[in-house]
Amino acid sequence: MRQIVRILKTLAADGRWHRYLALAIAFAIGCGLLSWWQFSRRAESAASTALITANASAAPVPLTDLLAGLTSYRSDEQWRTVRVEGTYLTDDQLLVRNRVDPNGNPGFEVLTPLRLADGTVFVLDRGWISIGADHDRPDSVPAPASGTVTVDARLQADEGPLPGRTAPSGEIPSIDLKAVAKDVGAPTYTGAYGQVRSESPAAPIGGLERIVPQPEDTGVDEGTHLSYAIQWIIFALLGFVALGWSIRRDLLDAGDEVVTAAEERAEARRARRAPSDEAVEDLLTDAR
Repeated sequence: MRQIVRILKTLAADGRWHRYLALAIAFAIGCGLLSWWQFSRRAESAASTALITANASAAPVPLTDLLAGLTSYRSDEQWRTVRVEGTYLTDDQLLVRNRVDPNGNPGFEVLTPLRLADGTVFVLDRGWISIGADHDRPDSVPAPASGTVTVDARLQADEGPLPGRTAPSGEIPSIDLKAVAKDVGAPTYTGAYGQVRSESPAAPIGGLERIVPQPEDTGVDEGTHLSYAIQWIIFALLGFVALGWSIRRDLLDAGDEVVTAAEERAEARRARRAPSDEAVEDLLTDAR
């Protein structure tokens, strides 16, 4: 104990180690803050996952139960299933450019407005369709059901415009509901649209794919936040380990009796554990 106290006094008298210790503490605080940030990100992801999974699993409700007005929408309503009834406005159908399916294949999403009984319009994404032979348009787009249909669709937020992007007639660069409303020329929901989950009566969908994830697939991936948080804690500890190793090397170089004696004892233990020269020669002989 006396020797340890003596070593500590020696280190305390050397101003270098004050700076090194302060640096190690500052490094540990920085790592701790980064670790806390990663834990916070993980908690946010877990909360988002729980909310979205609950929304996707909830029973369908009438559209007006969630969207009180044409511009209404809250982010915590994403993936909620709404039930709407109306008539498809086939003449106002649009193709959303530069969309890919889960496998990365290029194509389009088909937006078809639905006129509701009160005269308002709710935009529906009927699904994804592959590019055609000329790559600029699908070879054909399946027609929606005619007459009155009942549709269950999951809410998604308006994407808004893409500045500087244009599209040919009948196409649109993004799901910009205000632009769709302008084309339709009728009161249109512009806060959110719906990804079609099912409809009745159902029309043949042909090459149309309804890429609507199941509840277990709609959550936010928690990613590597936990592993990163633990790594930052380990880095903080390694900072102090590096400080201790540097102190030990410094004391060895200075010829400190206690540290030198401990090093000699460690070398002796390693030597006892190491195989003798005769044993190594016997192993080499046996290997031949």
